[in-house]
Amino acid sequence: MALIGFARVSTKDQDLSTQLELLNNAGCDEIFHGKQSGASDENSKKLDELVRYIRKGDVVVVTKLDRLGRSLRSILSTIDDIHTKKATLRSLDGAIDTSNDSPFSKAQVALLGTFAQLERDLIVSRTAEGRERAMSAGVKFGAPKKIDDKQREIIKKAYQNGKTMEELANKYAVSRQTISRIVGGKRG
Repeated sequence: MALIGFARVSTKDQDLSTQLELLNNAGCDEIFHGKQSGASDENSKKLDELVRYIRKGDVVVVTKLDRLGRSLRSILSTIDDIHTKKATLRSLDGAIDTSNDSPFSKAQVALLGTFAQLERDLIVSRTAEGRERAMSAGVKFGAPKKIDDKQREIIKKAYQNGKTMEELANKYAVSRQTISRIVGGKRG
């Protein structure tokens, strides 16, 4: 069994030294660390490297649970990756310790899962509410139409008067499929 540390700071300006010192004092044999936002590739790569490195029986040590990621969902995913490798997780602040198989420890992880789902549901709900408010205020979503309603009518009439789909597509700089949808897919 080895103690494997992981440290992360959120910005390049923050200092890792306190976390590294705490992890060294805890007896970590190896310490992986990232120094950028949780969304950056560096932290993700270091976390992946840590998960590849750990072996059955190892204990991953962090100073605080939030060092594993920026969202509960990503933290839970990492905990799951650690457990898949038959390793465990312990935070130095005492927030979590999955090294014992007690019912309390299992309940902690399950509770984290519940909060991760709550976090996700709240984000989805806020996004939907924001979208509805924007739509009621007249905001249009998606790519802007290349052909407006007036041009659509002109295209339909031109097509009925003998213009080909290819001619119309070239004139309006759109695909033949777009013209076909506008005119109703008749005649090639």
